[in-house]
Amino acid sequence: MKAVAYFNSLPIDHADALQDVQLPEPTPGPRDLLVEVRAISVNPVDTKIRRNVAPENGAAKVLGWDVAGVVSAIGSAVSLFKVGDPVYYAGSIARAGGNSERHVVDERIVGHKPHSLSFAEAAALPLTAITAWELLFERLQLAEGTSALPRQLLIVGAAGGVGSILTQLARQLTDATVIGSASRSETQAWVRDLGAHQVVDHSRPLFEELKRLGLGSVSHVASLTQTDRHYEQLVEALAPQGRLGLIDDPAVPLDVLKLKRKSLSLHWELMFTRALFETPDMIEQHHLLNRVAELVDRGVLKTTLGEHFGRIDAANLRRAHALLESGTARGKIVLEGF
Repeated sequence: MKAVAYFNSLPIDHADALQDVQLPEPTPGPRDLLVEVRAISVNPVDTKIRRNVAPENGAAKVLGWDVAGVVSAIGSAVSLFKVGDPVYYAGSIARAGGNSERHVVDERIVGHKPHSLSFAEAAALPLTAITAWELLFERLQLAEGTSALPRQLLIVGAAGGVGSILTQLARQLTDATVIGSASRSETQAWVRDLGAHQVVDHSRPLFEELKRLGLGSVSHVASLTQTDRHYEQLVEALAPQGRLGLIDDPAVPLDVLKLKRKSLSLHWELMFTRALFETPDMIEQHHLLNRVAELVDRGVLKTTLGEHFGRIDAANLRRAHALLESGTARGKIVLEGF
C-alpha cells in the first residue's frame, strides 16, 4: 500500500525528510478496525516526532494522528463498528501513524464521523477535539453549563488547532468568559469568529493585556504554546485557587513553587495517555468523539479546517510540516486522497 514515511530525522527542507513509500498491508488485531484512509490532518506532534525520534533499525516510520475514513475490516472482538462505517479518530503514538492508504486502530478510541462533514473537514477534528475536551473538562474541571461563581478562561494560542476547538467548546458549552490570545490581525479575527468574548495579543505581556481590557485576573488558563515564555505572566494573571493547564513542552523547567502562594494547581494534558497505557477508561475517547460529532451535526461546533493542501503525498506533507514549524498556521492543515 502507499504511505508517507521517513527513515532519518532530517530538517523539513531536506528532500528525504518525508518520502513516498510502499508498505505491507496492515492486519487488524481482535479489537482493531482496518480503515481505508480518506483524509488526514497534520499536528505539531508529527513535526516533533519527525525531528526527534529516529526510526528503529532503519525501518520506515509513518506519522499521522488524525484520520477520517471508512471501516473496511474488523477484528474478532470488535463490537462498536461494522464494515462500511465512516469514522474519525486520532490513533495512538505507540503504533504506526495514519499517513497510509489503510490503517489499523483500536475501536475504543474511534468515533463515528459527523454526518454533516466531508472526510477532509472531519479529519481536522479528532486529536485537537480530544485534547481540548480533556483539557477543559477533565484537567481544568471547567464544568459544562452554568456556575454559581464567575469563571474566566484565558486560552494562550487560541488560533492554533487545539485553540480553535477549545475556544468553541468553552463558549458553547460553558458560561465562562473566554479570552483568546493571538498575535496577528488575521488570527485575532479567526479567534473572534470562533466565539471568544475578548482577544489579547500574546506578543505583549499577557497580564498587562488583560488589564488593558479591564479583565483583571482569570480563574482558568489553558496554555497551548510557549508556556515557559508566558509562565510568570500566567501566574500573575491567575486568581487565587485558579487552575493552569498546559499541553506543550516547555524548553526550561517550570518553577512550581511560584504557584504556592495563590494555591494554584497545574495540570498536564496528553490525549495519547489513554491509548498508551490502555487505561480502564480508554473507551471514553470513543464516547467523546461521538459527542463532538453530535455537536457538529447540530451546528453547535464547526470544523477547524484552516487549509487544504491537496492529496496525501510526501511533497504536500513536507509543505504542511514546514508551515506548522513556522508557527503561523491558522486552524488545521488537511490532505485528502492518495
